[in-house]
Amino acid sequence: MYFVSVTRLRLRSPRFLPQFAWHNWRTVRQTVRTPGFLDGRLLADARHTYWTLTLWEQEAAMRYLRDRGAHRQAMPKLQDWCDEAATAHWQQMDANLPSFAIAHDRLTTSAHFTRLKTPSEAHLQRVIPPPQADGGIHLKPQKSAAVLADA
Repeated sequence: MYFVSVTRLRLRSPRFLPQFAWHNWRTVRQTVRTPGFLDGRLLADARHTYWTLTLWEQEAAMRYLRDRGAHRQAMPKLQDWCDEAATAHWQQMDANLPSFAIAHDRLTTSAHFTRLKTPSEAHLQRVIPPPQADGGIHLKPQKSAAVLADA
């Protein structure tokens, strides 16, 4: 069994974008270097919405990332930066990264909504719009100097 994680964040203002981008870059570097990370995608979507979709050998590997370093430092800041934030996790039999459409389906049925200081009406009503785009940036485990590959 493989473990999948999806996160959808919407920044409540473009003024948070520089800080978000910096922390996101640091977290991506941490992610691709984490043992057990297999595959991933980042998607910048409409209205300052950002999706992360990752595939792991097991849940413990994802939790190792989540609880340390850059990721752990960024998580508390989301309460101020975001007006929508949701995550979902599931296990699957194959090692293929699902599409963002599948990730959206999972979010709509089993999302955990983050407690936010200024949640949007959609967040309060537990409404998650589907992604407007597809594709995004492909993340691969770091094995060489080339970590990010455009898809």
